[in-house]
Amino acid sequence: MAQTLSDSELVARCRSGDQQAWAELVDRFSRYVYAISVQAFRLPEADAEDVFQEVFARAYEHLDGLRDDAAVRPWLGQLTRRLCIDRLRATSRERPTADEELDLAGSEETLTMLEDALTVHEALAATPEHCREILDRFFARDESYRTIGEALDLPAGTIASRISRCLGRLRELLEGRTRPDTPSSSR
Repeated sequence: MAQTLSDSELVARCRSGDQQAWAELVDRFSRYVYAISVQAFRLPEADAEDVFQEVFARAYEHLDGLRDDAAVRPWLGQLTRRLCIDRLRATSRERPTADEELDLAGSEETLTMLEDALTVHEALAATPEHCREILDRFFARDESYRTIGEALDLPAGTIASRISRCLGRLRELLEGRTRPDTPSSSR
C-alpha cells in the first residue's frame, strides 16, 4: 500500500477506520515529524518523542477536521511546529532570549529543507530499483563511477548515462508531485 496510495487516498482510508492505512500514515510521516522536532527545533530526544506521540494522537483525533486530504503533510508539519513551540515554552524561561528567537526563525528554513528532503525521498522511492541503487551510490554514498561500475558489474562509462536517465525519471516524478493529486489509475 505504501507507494500505491496518494496522501489524500491514505487519509480517506484512515477516516473510514482502516487501521492498516493509519499505520501507513504514521510510517509515511514519522521521519518528517521527528526531524522537525529534532533538527528544526533542536528538542532533546525525550521531548521530541513526546511531541511525536502528541502529533499523531491529535492527528488521529482531528483527522476529520482536515479540509484538504492532500494537505496532510503541511497540516502535520504545522501541528508539529505548534507542539514544539509549546514544548519549548513549557521547558524554558518565561521569555525567550534574542538568540532563541533567531533559532525559531532559522527553524523555518530547516523546515523547508526537511519538506524538500522528504519530497525527494518519496519520489526516489517511486523510481525503479536500479535507479534508487545508482543514485544512492553516487549522491548519498559519494561513490565514483568506477566504484559503482565495479559494484554493479557495468562499464564505468555507462554509469554517467544511467545517472542522467535516472535523474530525468526522478525529475518527472518530482514535477508530477507539484500538480494536484491524480487518480491512482494514472500511476
